[in-house]
Amino acid sequence: MTSLRKLGSSALEVSPLSLGGNVFGWTADEAQSFAVLDAYTAAGGNFIDTADSYSAWAEGNTGGESETIIGNWLKARGNRDDVVIATKVSQHPDFPGLTAANIKAAADASLTRLGTDRIDLYYTHFDKPDVPVEEIIGALDELVKAGKVRHIAASNISAKRLEASLAFSDREGLARYVALQPHYNLVSRDTYEGELQDLAEREGLSAVPYYALASGFLTGKYRAGTTVGSPRAQGAGKHLETERGRGVLAALDEIAQAHEVPVATVALSWLASRPTVAAPIASARTLDQLPALLGVGELTLTEEELGRLTEASA
Repeated sequence: MTSLRKLGSSALEVSPLSLGGNVFGWTADEAQSFAVLDAYTAAGGNFIDTADSYSAWAEGNTGGESETIIGNWLKARGNRDDVVIATKVSQHPDFPGLTAANIKAAADASLTRLGTDRIDLYYTHFDKPDVPVEEIIGALDELVKAGKVRHIAASNISAKRLEASLAFSDREGLARYVALQPHYNLVSRDTYEGELQDLAEREGLSAVPYYALASGFLTGKYRAGTTVGSPRAQGAGKHLETERGRGVLAALDEIAQAHEVPVATVALSWLASRPTVAAPIASARTLDQLPALLGVGELTLTEEELGRLTEASA
């Protein structure tokens, strides 16, 4: 994987692919998860993304399974200082919301599961507009001052709330968001491009997009007349029904063939080239899914190819 990228105004330097931990403890057991984590770091990856709620939605799970597996892996490998760990607060069944008390309790629970003394990047997972930004930022700042969190970030937040948060941090001299985790990919551009992206660029925030491969659609495995056995199949397959989805797939196919790389690598490379984007997030359930993701650090698309994809996805 190529050189590290600076994350916003922070001291963090991250690899061009953030490894998503949502599958750990859900569709990948601990042994599979360890194998993927080992291969990712062996290839030069250092940026692992999880959340305290992963994967409470799966039968038999209660939330925190992903953090626990990552914590076990960190302990087994003794490599805590070599990786950047990002996790999130607001969605765990036992720690819902963004009140000051909940943020602090949830952070302590995450630290315990991760088996570490600090979280490198701590996201508000889903903004809660009923909680004043002053309360949220105040609580996050206390975690930073206590050394439990190094840097803070936001996910699923409106431009208005993000702007208010940054203004409060600046006015009071408190911890400031350094990154943003938006839903953003070749077939879902509307939620990020525009006001939110402009604000991130203006304020020096890096974007770390989730659903970077549109639940697997942008890997190219979803085709007309084919059935994919995946928990995400319904969400991914819907893009085949749109002109945009079919057009994007056709452009991806052509460019991937020209470079002799997987379709997923091209999709991630387009995303990595976009303004403000530091590292797309993508997850791998098995080792054979990983090389296509890691390729984002090696592939350079031409301006013409980037333009073709941007036009197809408009």
